[in-house]
Amino acid sequence: MKRMKPKCAQCRSVFSAKRKRAGYDLCMSCGDGEAVRARKLWCVAGISKSNPMLITDPALLKQLNPKRTEA
Repeated sequence: MKRMKPKCAQCRSVFSAKRKRAGYDLCMSCGDGEAVRARKLWCVAGISKSNPMLITDPALLKQLNPKRTEA
């Protein structure tokens, strides 16, 4: 019995079986595009005398800056 080669969930191109076993459903190029979009949605900010915070709302990041000036 011949094994089916994994296909990308977005572009339907064939990608490596090792990548599929690692848990990915996207080829490398589509995966890179998804990673770029995901990075634009959040960031980690180092807060003085505290742990780093995961920021998902840009307004919160502006509130955390003690030196910001009102425009």
